[in-house]
Amino acid sequence: MTYNLTLDQIRLVDRVAIEQFGMSGLVLMENAGRGAADFIADQTSEPSSYVILCGTGNNGGDGLVIARHLHARGQSVFVLISGNRDKLSHDCGVNLTILQKTTVPILWCDENLQSGSEPSVLDAETLNRIANADVVIDALLGTGAKGAPRGSGALLIEAANASHAKKFAIDVPSGMNTETGELGTPTFIADFTIAFVAEKPCFQLSHSKNATGTIVVLPIGIPPEVIDHVVAGNRV
Repeated sequence: MTYNLTLDQIRLVDRVAIEQFGMSGLVLMENAGRGAADFIADQTSEPSSYVILCGTGNNGGDGLVIARHLHARGQSVFVLISGNRDKLSHDCGVNLTILQKTTVPILWCDENLQSGSEPSVLDAETLNRIANADVVIDALLGTGAKGAPRGSGALLIEAANASHAKKFAIDVPSGMNTETGELGTPTFIADFTIAFVAEKPCFQLSHSKNATGTIVVLPIGIPPEVIDHVVAGNRV
């Protein structure tokens, strides 16, 4: 079933599911990440090498779940994290702890920036990983991000856009303003955008289509009664 929801309603769905219906945020993240991993695997040949770009919020947590499920399929996975370790959301942190117990390589990009030139640049290993990947997955920034990507996040997006990899954005291409659909500098340019629960309204704006590629909406196990509750305007 597909839903036509406003951006505010989409943001409220998770909150209602957790606070009113007693669902676990970790379960929702697991459902989102596993569904995305299954879709991505179906769109790519095996074996493939995957580079997953993660932020420290819940969008990054989705990326970490995707990494674990692709690793479980026997794929070559490399995770690049942009952001401060102190800014990890709870659910992202839980999934990072799990992934750290596996053999999946994880690199914190902000701690590996080469600062000998201005502006700072990514180290050669990171650039080579992205350039040689078969697939790059963008799980850097979610719907709540404000302003254009900065720091290592911006550098990762630029490197990904320059690569010949097949590109997947998780929920929204990082750099896109989810209120207006405007594309920041830089914005991840995806072949596929995997949205959860509902398509973001800004995806229908002509300028946003330059970044979304093919849009796919995946369910994450939220019952329709949650959607009905949000659409009816009931308070959390």
